[in-house]
Amino acid sequence: MPAKSRFRRQVATLCGVQFVDVLGVTSGITALPAMLRGVSAPATATPILATVYAMAFGGLLVLGARLGDRHGHRRVLLIGCAAFTVVSVIGATAQEIVQLVTARGLQGAAAAISVPAALRLLLDAAPGEDPRRGALAAWSASGAAAGAVGLLVGGVLTDLIGWRAVFWVNVPVGVLLVAGVWAVVPAAAGQPDRRRLDLAGAALLTGALMAVIVGASLSENPHDRFTGGLLAAAGLAAGAGFLVHQRRVRDPLVPRAAFASANLRTGTAVSFVNTATTSSAGVLATLLLQQRFGVSPLGAGFALLPFSLSVIAGSALSKPLGARLSPRRLAATGLAGIGAGNLLLALTYGGIAGIVAGVVLAGAGLGMASVAGTAIGTDVDEALSGTASGVLNTGAQLGTALGVAALLLVAASVDPAWPGTAVAWTVAAAVAAGAAVMLVARAGRRGGVPQRVSQPEPAAGS
Repeated sequence: MPAKSRFRRQVATLCGVQFVDVLGVTSGITALPAMLRGVSAPATATPILATVYAMAFGGLLVLGARLGDRHGHRRVLLIGCAAFTVVSVIGATAQEIVQLVTARGLQGAAAAISVPAALRLLLDAAPGEDPRRGALAAWSASGAAAGAVGLLVGGVLTDLIGWRAVFWVNVPVGVLLVAGVWAVVPAAAGQPDRRRLDLAGAALLTGALMAVIVGASLSENPHDRFTGGLLAAAGLAAGAGFLVHQRRVRDPLVPRAAFASANLRTGTAVSFVNTATTSSAGVLATLLLQQRFGVSPLGAGFALLPFSLSVIAGSALSKPLGARLSPRRLAATGLAGIGAGNLLLALTYGGIAGIVAGVVLAGAGLGMASVAGTAIGTDVDEALSGTASGVLNTGAQLGTALGVAALLLVAASVDPAWPGTAVAWTVAAAVAAGAAVMLVARAGRRGGVPQRVSQPEPAAGS
């Protein structure tokens, strides 16, 4: 098989892993009411069922990356894809809420060990700077598009077939991914990292993220804000304990060099702001369409489909722009687009056409900023590449959870009427614009010279 054709197949397969795993975060949300009815569960089970996938996914990503470093990324990816397929059967056949919640949590855990391994293998397979930019664009587009179309996919499957189809569809897809990885993806270059796994650190990090995410979710309800605040505070305390533990343990979960990496810190911050300002905008738009304009959940999903298409377009545009701009300036351009999209949503508040135009602009910015953030965050030493992928994805998942919770809280608190939504969009615009300005300022202090992403040596056999 020609090298170029083999590389394209590797990119398609690995981006498929990213798409399916990220899709799982949002595809189940539309089906939540049907799931609860299907297992005769009370409405009080909604928060845990809605967040358990994201909690396990975000909390275990760094541990997943370290497992790949230690045992081989291809092997861990195959195990993760196979596990995702098996636990989907558990969810599809669930008869009670405990089984359903367990299945969603295990899906998130399987995704957490799959995504960092897939990104590490993607970077290792790229044979040059230009193909690497294209591969990162495809990776970012697949993840952003999956997050954007998840509500639509979940709605279509639930309306046409039933909520169990949200799980069943993963079985044939998972089998295809396992076969694809086995057939076309070679093992990553380099020797395995034989340092001990920091399981205590993993428990602290996972517990911190879970407490913060659940606390933020509960804070959306005025009756649960005190409990949510306590949980969020406990999560922050656990996060502080995690940082102290990382300083003291001999083999930390996050290598000390990762904390010192300016590129990883910047890339993670970009990933966080990307999802915090776009996931929240999409949720607010979905609620506005349904609650003010009377659009059905499925209709709202179709109305926001242009967002997904613009994410893909923005990711594709990042490749030619990336040849002219440094990754930081490209990220700033994308964040400016996200800010402009949110501002347009606020200024045209009250019209469906304005909603569509705003999310299209924000989606294009998200596509560019996602590619740039991933490029910045993965421009690290070879020994950190696996950890970097886990940290970047953790930042993105935390951005989604906290961004949605925070802006829903703003929308509900500013005014009981609908203008609170416009204020929330304005806040999102300000956050994205502020991050863009900071990136440009830092790029200026670096002398204004584009800092190209360093290119790793091609993997053996790629």
